[in-house]
Amino acid sequence: FYSGHWNCVYGGDWRAERQSLSDSETISPCEKLSLTLPRIISTMSAAFHVCLLLWCLQTNAVPAALAPPENLALITLNTNYILSWDWDSTLAEGHAVDFTTQYVAKFKLRSKRKNPVWETACEKTSHRSCDLTKLNLFYLGIYVLRVQASVNGSVSDWTMKEFCPDKDAAVGPPSRVDLSPAGNGLDVIISDPLTSTNSSMKDNIQELYYQILYWERSVDTQALETQTLDSKATMVTLSDLKAWTWYCVSIQSRYDFFNKSSSFSSPHCMQTEGPIPWWQIVGYFLLSLVICFLFVAVILCSSIWFFKTVKAIFYPSNQLPTHFQYLCDSSGSDIPRLLTPDSDSELLCDKVTVCQEPPVLEIHIPPPEALPVPPSDSSGRHSRQGSGGSGDSGVYSTGCNSGLRQPDSIQLSSGDEDSGQGFLDLEHVKMKDMAPELKTRLLIADDGVVDICV
Repeated sequence: FYSGHWNCVYGGDWRAERQSLSDSETISPCEKLSLTLPRIISTMSAAFHVCLLLWCLQTNAVPAALAPPENLALITLNTNYILSWDWDSTLAEGHAVDFTTQYVAKFKLRSKRKNPVWETACEKTSHRSCDLTKLNLFYLGIYVLRVQASVNGSVSDWTMKEFCPDKDAAVGPPSRVDLSPAGNGLDVIISDPLTSTNSSMKDNIQELYYQILYWERSVDTQALETQTLDSKATMVTLSDLKAWTWYCVSIQSRYDFFNKSSSFSSPHCMQTEGPIPWWQIVGYFLLSLVICFLFVAVILCSSIWFFKTVKAIFYPSNQLPTHFQYLCDSSGSDIPRLLTPDSDSELLCDKVTVCQEPPVLEIHIPPPEALPVPPSDSSGRHSRQGSGGSGDSGVYSTGCNSGLRQPDSIQLSSGDEDSGQGFLDLEHVKMKDMAPELKTRLLIADDGVVDICV
């Protein structure tokens, strides 16, 4: 003010005027004060500007606050809850970013007595989501959720969202659908949707019911005619359906209070039943007969084969050679056994054939001169000497009754060679009379031995 006033009075530079006054005359104290005051004011103004500049520089050096997470959203199904959010990763400038999620019941925020205690659901996680299923939130309660971001020691503001499971959580379709034929209809068995603890959702939603959609299966999908049926029961019978026809069923869960509806379950198809045609009954009967016949035939063939196998093992068809057949016991058994020195008497078997060749009857005839002249009777016939006469008859007989060869004494008496030959002829005829069925061969050797094979 003073400098301006000085300039306005003198209309020029006050410094030049001061120099001229100092050169011309002596300056008074008031004049000296008026000359130094503008200098003091200019110095103070410069200092103020310097302080203002330093404050601005310090303000610009402090980093800006972090942006909070945005677009908080909940992905829910029955009692499974996942909170997700968005955040611009470029704001981290290459640093790691962490997120913290907390929750509190809404009624605690309204309390004025004390500050609410926030529970931490996910602490310093790098994922942009947090699973709230493990918290087991009360289904009919109301909660407040908040998320905060932190980068290199700096934190953002909290972003909050209100959550009510009964209102905001989605309901799922039935956990399982089964079909079973019931005559011309179908029985539909529905399993309730399950919570995260595998309990029924009807424990949380009492008014839950099902919308059943069913249709006749056809190749032409455009000509499908669907029908609907609402029911709160878990077992429903679809009646008035066509016999021996395929039907498909799909079911949806619904909750009308908050207008909730789930997606439809995957279609389940099954064929209905009805009266059995006569030709099917006949076919089943014939098929059962064929199966029974084959079963009985297999059993019989197996039994016969088993019987023949056992018989071939224990009773073989091949017999022992004849020269081993004397190895039998006294009771007539044909089972071979070892012989002992004390069992010689057991060799005398009535039915055992010892000789391999046919039995031969040998007759030894002495020379004519050695034969005594038999006495003749009145009829002119010669009498035959009995077995008790003297001399060796030379006749031996072989047989199998005793198992040993025994001689049979036969004595022939003849006065000459012709009488001896006639006697042999007579004995030959008697042998034929005694056994006409036997084939007799009489052989006379040079040494007087006659062989007869029977």
